[in-house]
Amino acid sequence: MITQYIYTYGYRVEEVELCQLEMRSLFGKQSETGVLMSDICINPDRSPFMRERLEVLYEGNTLEDIYEQVTQIVLGDQTFKVIFMKMNDLSAADKIEYDDQRNIERKLGLIIEGDADVRQPDQTFGILTLGGRWYFGYYIKSKAIWLSHMKKPKSYSIALSTRVARAIVNIAIPDPAGVKAIDPCCGIGTVLVEALSMDIDMVGRDINHFVVQGTRENLIHFNYESSVECGDIAEVTEHYDVAIIDLPYNHFSHTTPEAQVALIQHARRIADKAIIVTVGNIDDLLADVGFTILDRCTTRKSNFIRQIIVCQ
Repeated sequence: MITQYIYTYGYRVEEVELCQLEMRSLFGKQSETGVLMSDICINPDRSPFMRERLEVLYEGNTLEDIYEQVTQIVLGDQTFKVIFMKMNDLSAADKIEYDDQRNIERKLGLIIEGDADVRQPDQTFGILTLGGRWYFGYYIKSKAIWLSHMKKPKSYSIALSTRVARAIVNIAIPDPAGVKAIDPCCGIGTVLVEALSMDIDMVGRDINHFVVQGTRENLIHFNYESSVECGDIAEVTEHYDVAIIDLPYNHFSHTTPEAQVALIQHARRIADKAIIVTVGNIDDLLADVGFTILDRCTTRKSNFIRQIIVCQ
């Protein structure tokens, strides 16, 4: 039998498109409700939007079906806790109130053979309703590791936010196994830090010597190790599976339109796949250098809109 996993999500209005592109990249589909079921196993720590994951053990049309099935659980000396997962697709009229949620937790706790411990359980179980059915299984809550990366010793006003950078890494590299990646315009290393925190093999590069020094300081601060070189993308001779390029822009950047064209041309040369972050319309340019656009979204911060384009 194929194991099913249920993921719950939280995101701001301006992050909807980005979150859904991350969903499509990781799972090949998206959810409109903030709850997604898949047979693909992803650690919820990876995504800045994932809140929880339920590894389904039992399912049924009614709570009574679940109560009957959990009698099979024998934990021995292990302690446990049951959590009613609040995210669901119920209408407002069918909402399960707080007291009823606690009663469901308590009833399950009485049925399961083992010692309950609400503070430091050996095993945490979750229960939720979705699509008219009930699901019970192993529960994991995201540790939101990326939050600590917001406090970098070196920062940069126009850098991608940590949340956006982490989502972009997941979009670029849904399955890290055996993947070699590069951020050839790494700036202060926001993308690089997120990739390395997920054990992704990524190197960084930037043409600005002072920025590279800041990137190296950030990596040392978080105890991550990778090659970060100072130099132009034109000097890259190795080939990579994926390149992530946040195109330079605005008055902080002295990059000419011709230099941006060269960046994309070299991205096509050094990588099989590229994620391009841009504030301008570059569809024709991507086609001219031989890229095919596979997927895309926009992400907004106030009135500032970035396009995130997946190319191959």
